[in-house]
Amino acid sequence: MNLAAGVSPQLQFEAATYRKIAWRLMPFLLLCYILAYVDRVNVGFAKLQMQSQLGMSDAVYGAGAGIFFIGYFLFEVPANMILQRVGARRWIGPIMIVWGTLSAATMFVQGPMSFYVLRFLLGIVESGFFPGVILYLTFWFTDKYRAKMVALFMTGIPLSGVLTGPVSGWILSRMSGVGDLHAWQWLFLVEGIPSLLAGVLILVYLTDGPAKATWLNEREKRMVVDNLREEEERKKRSGPGHHTLGDAFRSVDVWILAFIYFGFVMGNYGLQFWLPQVIHDTLTTKPLLIGWLSVIPWGSAAIGMVLAGHNSDRTGERRWHLVIAGAVGAAAFAVSSTPGISGIAGLAALTVAAIGVESAQALFWTLPTGILSGAAAAAGIAWINSIGNLAGYVSPYMIGAVKDRTHSMTIALLVLAASGLVACGLTLYATRRRPARMPQ
Repeated sequence: MNLAAGVSPQLQFEAATYRKIAWRLMPFLLLCYILAYVDRVNVGFAKLQMQSQLGMSDAVYGAGAGIFFIGYFLFEVPANMILQRVGARRWIGPIMIVWGTLSAATMFVQGPMSFYVLRFLLGIVESGFFPGVILYLTFWFTDKYRAKMVALFMTGIPLSGVLTGPVSGWILSRMSGVGDLHAWQWLFLVEGIPSLLAGVLILVYLTDGPAKATWLNEREKRMVVDNLREEEERKKRSGPGHHTLGDAFRSVDVWILAFIYFGFVMGNYGLQFWLPQVIHDTLTTKPLLIGWLSVIPWGSAAIGMVLAGHNSDRTGERRWHLVIAGAVGAAAFAVSSTPGISGIAGLAALTVAAIGVESAQALFWTLPTGILSGAAAAAGIAWINSIGNLAGYVSPYMIGAVKDRTHSMTIALLVLAASGLVACGLTLYATRRRPARMPQ
């Protein structure tokens, strides 16, 4: 996490301080996000056995996978406002304990209704985590460092796929009948418990802000606080920024950003919820091998998004990094939709799609955090994430419905490609009046 390199002693001190903060916060936050995503998307692997045993159609599965995001949408903004008032430690810790419990309880699903209810409740509880952490990072890092920190945090998305694949595949292949439970029930139980334990650890480990960080000395605290104050004042002087709660909902910029994020999230959750099924249909039906093959796109995406975030920070350029990443992902989805494409070629195309869409998601968050501050940041970040994550409902439901009717993924993959292209176009429009480079 070599954040910066400087010649003067002051720049060396600044770089060392931010590196210290990054090593203290980011590995643990990354672990928590991995666990959050595992609990959110492990239903994609459970589907391989749960669906047939419970008699669910692809449309029912898609609706249940996606209804998580309805609860997420409804409670995300109030959850972020609560975090700003009570602090990250006292908010994120308890919600992790509850969502770990709910995720494990999915083992008791008996049909569509119980599946819908538990997924909806899980979405409500998880709604406070991701936007809360994005806001939390603005309490520590200025724009100069934030893209790399957000990209590092968001590697939790592909890394969750790296972890979920082999672990879920092993559980599905080895745990059937153990303790009179189905293997998919063991999957939810085993993968829900770590979130509960991490929530307990947050209560003693996380620090709400630099002023309360006993692991920073006074000079380090003062430097971080002064840098954040100077950045907020610069935003206010620059003109078109948004700083009050009302600004977050009145701003056209915020609404455009929400629709941009929606387009990229369509691709992300299309992969998260359906990649195991695609591998099952085109390459192998063995759960353990499906798990290991799914590591390829997610491992590649983790590397790609960190490199993209690092280069964006190094150059200070945001716009074209984001647009190029999104366009590459969209093109790869289009290639993967080719009728008759081989399983290996399809997996290769989806690997490129994963790299593009995950890099675009990570780079995206440099845009709202660059124009929002104060109460507008808390509400705006949550609102953008709320609207954007409605794609988490639309995408899996759309794919399930299309697959039920056509018995093919071609049209669904083309829709994911189109969503990415529209998001790229909106990005070019939204950033046309803003500087291509961020202040260094």
